[in-house]
Amino acid sequence: MVKLRALRHPEALLFLAAVLYPWLPVFDWIVEATMGMALRFDSQLVNIFIFAILALALNLQVGYAGLLQLGIAAFFAMGAFTTGVVTVDKYPFQLGFWGALLVAPCVAGLAGLALGAPTMRLKGDYLAIVTLGFGEVVRVILLNLENITDGSRGLNPLPPPWLPGSWETEIAQWNGGRMQFLTMYYVSLLLLGVLLVAFRTVERSRLGRGFVALREDELACACMGLSVTRIKLIAFAVGAAIAGCAGVLYATNLTTTAEPNTYDFNYSVMVLCCVIIGGLGSLRGAVLGAFVLLGFDNILSPLLTRFLQDFTDNVSGNVLLSFSNWRWLIFGTVLVLMMRFRPAGLWPASRVEAEMLHPTGTPEFEEEGAV
Repeated sequence: MVKLRALRHPEALLFLAAVLYPWLPVFDWIVEATMGMALRFDSQLVNIFIFAILALALNLQVGYAGLLQLGIAAFFAMGAFTTGVVTVDKYPFQLGFWGALLVAPCVAGLAGLALGAPTMRLKGDYLAIVTLGFGEVVRVILLNLENITDGSRGLNPLPPPWLPGSWETEIAQWNGGRMQFLTMYYVSLLLLGVLLVAFRTVERSRLGRGFVALREDELACACMGLSVTRIKLIAFAVGAAIAGCAGVLYATNLTTTAEPNTYDFNYSVMVLCCVIIGGLGSLRGAVLGAFVLLGFDNILSPLLTRFLQDFTDNVSGNVLLSFSNWRWLIFGTVLVLMMRFRPAGLWPASRVEAEMLHPTGTPEFEEEGAV
């Protein structure tokens, strides 16, 4: 009975569907049958899982602690390039994917501490400007350290995740050579699930309540005896470490770190949009925002472009008939309308939604006052 009740929750059903999808790609079959297009939705899901992890990292800093951070791409890049340094043949470390998954988050977390320590007294727009500058500085440094990062070429090839010898041979024979992809798929999905459970636990802990107190009123938080410095440093370090973990997955999935210019301000804004679209301070919202934004750009956009190509005969001669040329106009319009009519996000946290609907107090407080 307990298991059946657990399956009633949408998260459990969606997680089960994600686990089974590589073996039952129903959406791919439908798209191929109707449009003759090989979509490979499962490969797109890997990117969505990775950016959902990155959105959770930023949600910790912005949604929970109220620290407006615009340099999350810098820690994402640190995770990717640390993975390159400790895994490629150019360097003697050769730790492999699993070693990088331990080392890179530590490096990114220490960088988060280094950024958080001197910015303790900053908040709001001032903190946003500092973190934005930090992200640009990291990008330029990675670009100019050619002896270490190979500059604009990036470090490659990165080795795939490895499994014990007998497992690797059996799985490779069983799934027709998709062992590397399935490993990345399930590792990304598992890490996303573990982080969701961990953050849910933190929400109900003393530290989680400290994050909320800091977000609502820093002065009141300090007056209640909470260490504002400690809470801020934890938010910076843990968020940066999780972003570094996402960087490990991203670089390994690409088999290259990509060039440093890839991790520019646009990535930070994109992840921030994921958090805002889903709902600040909401775990479900952060994941949903990543699915909406990445799904729109990587899945829906190609499908609509293909539909327009099949529907019209002169799509190449008219730029307006190619959906890829004006998809961002639609996305921006939808984003503005959502901020106007749904400011709390698509799936807001219950606390934030209550504050939006009852600005003078919670519903329980108002009912008690009425009585």
